[in-house]
Amino acid sequence: MQFDPLDLGLFAVVLIVLLGPFMVRKIEHNLEAFLFVMGVLAVTISSFYSDEALQALGYTEHQMELIGWNMELIMEAIEEPIVKGIVPAVLVAGLIFHYGRSYAQKAMMSITKVVPLKIIVFLIVVVLGLSSSIITAIIASLLLVELMNCLPFDRQTKINLVIIACFSIGLGAVLTPVGEPLSTIAITKLQGEPYNAGFFFLFNQLAIYIIPGCIAMGLLAMVFTGKAKALECEITEEEDGGLRDVVVRALKVYIFVMALLLLGGGMKVVIDKYLLGISPQIIYWVNMISAILDNATLTAAELSPAMDIVQIQAVLMGLLISGGMLIPGNIPNIISAGKLGISSKEWAKLGVPLGLVLMLVYFVWVFYIPFHIEFNL
Repeated sequence: MQFDPLDLGLFAVVLIVLLGPFMVRKIEHNLEAFLFVMGVLAVTISSFYSDEALQALGYTEHQMELIGWNMELIMEAIEEPIVKGIVPAVLVAGLIFHYGRSYAQKAMMSITKVVPLKIIVFLIVVVLGLSSSIITAIIASLLLVELMNCLPFDRQTKINLVIIACFSIGLGAVLTPVGEPLSTIAITKLQGEPYNAGFFFLFNQLAIYIIPGCIAMGLLAMVFTGKAKALECEITEEEDGGLRDVVVRALKVYIFVMALLLLGGGMKVVIDKYLLGISPQIIYWVNMISAILDNATLTAAELSPAMDIVQIQAVLMGLLISGGMLIPGNIPNIISAGKLGISSKEWAKLGVPLGLVLMLVYFVWVFYIPFHIEFNL
């Protein structure tokens, strides 16, 4: 494997994406535009790889045509946020919540009078996490933000609870192909021999890890709730901007997803060059780059039917957990941070240490604890 100076340029893009939002306030306030520019830069750099360098990686002529700027990548970046239902769901749900917010707040006020807040928070985190595989991670995250807005907590507590809940949603959405793009791609990659993956394949293989993880996030949320100071719950009106804010939010999500797709496309060469073929124990940790890159792209690049079940579990769990660490790592993070105005630093303060703890726990569980139950649905 020969080092190419262009590799250094792409690694620099990754470093800038990681550090930029934490070091420059303007980047933090314009995160969508920043990531879009970085995505364009990554694709542009990858356009300069020579045919000889790509042939050395085993690329076919058709695959070489898809490196750098090409119509397939451009159309994917333009269409996917809409075709996959991400932007329409954000827009429609935003309109529903815009008109139904006062009713939801009144209902939540009534519930909080008879049900302990800890139980409410536990149920929100666990139920949204597990149901995200059916209602999709997008709808689950939109529901999450609206429910949290109705709870009588200070802003910091809401931020912590949302981050924990996004870990739960990010995990739970993988259980069916409709939950998130990652699970759709995983099923597509494994639908042939030897696994013949169907609708419940990921549930059968990962539920033993995912369900306890969602429950653990619910329990952790209860701990944060116990330490929080409850405030008086009040009915609040929609902030100034109203419908315009709903449209702007959907547009920002569109740009965000487009940027992640461009970043993934631009990074394809270094992903293929440095990630594929290494041991699952190493790739599990390397997949923490999912905190800033589109995990669906990484799934498409890394997953193969030639892998055994443990390798498949390692690849997917590494991507799922690390996706919760930073805002760009998951669609639920992007939506929640945008609606609540959570900064990259605020997210990383809890997201990074929580993600590292989960990565360590699941690393030991997947690779060194033989306890495993395979469901058969």
